[in-house]
Amino acid sequence: MIENIIKAYNEAVYETDKEAAFDVVNSALAQGMSAEEIIFQVVIPAVEEMMSLIVKDPDANLAQHFMTAQIAAEVTEKMLLLFESPPEIIGCIVMGTAAGDLHSLGKRIVMGCLKALMVEVIDLGVNVTAEKFVDEAVAHNAQVIGISAMMVHTAMGEHGCPEVRKLLKERGLEDKIKIIVGGAPYRYDEELYKKVGADTWARDGVSAGKVIVDLIKEVKSHVTA
Repeated sequence: MIENIIKAYNEAVYETDKEAAFDVVNSALAQGMSAEEIIFQVVIPAVEEMMSLIVKDPDANLAQHFMTAQIAAEVTEKMLLLFESPPEIIGCIVMGTAAGDLHSLGKRIVMGCLKALMVEVIDLGVNVTAEKFVDEAVAHNAQVIGISAMMVHTAMGEHGCPEVRKLLKERGLEDKIKIIVGGAPYRYDEELYKKVGADTWARDGVSAGKVIVDLIKEVKSHVTA
């Protein structure tokens, strides 16, 4: 049974057919699968498979990335309501678009994937100041700050990532909070993330999920060491 459910769900996600994906999930519930089994045996493996496909084909359709991430997020939210006990959240990230930047599509793709990977996401919106990134990260005990920028001047702007790095350093938080950046400027210059003071970057919204999970684990292992 589980093999057929996985196959049907993956096909629905690949075709970005949300209705079909929910039909598969509802059928799985009717056949006796628990919400926990659906998340950990169907949804999360599908997200991870999507990540591996992106690595092989980085030019894959952006709209498909967005829809598959949204489907994963919506299915996850529905299943979480049916969990017998609250799932273990592996960590937290605060995310936003850099000061002066109003683009949000890439950020929304990342958020969809992270919800399915059991990462708490605090969405700060667009045009976010450096102070707000750091203040909200501290307030939510986040291990990671995610900064999206679609223009070079907002990626390198003094009120963006460089200022976030400065604030983390001043407050002694560099070991407790890591910075990931993403957006078009970083794809054109793969060393740009270093120039703006980030710890790492992600080429696209889907692969960012794994990078962020790894950052969370790095911070947690350092804190408990």
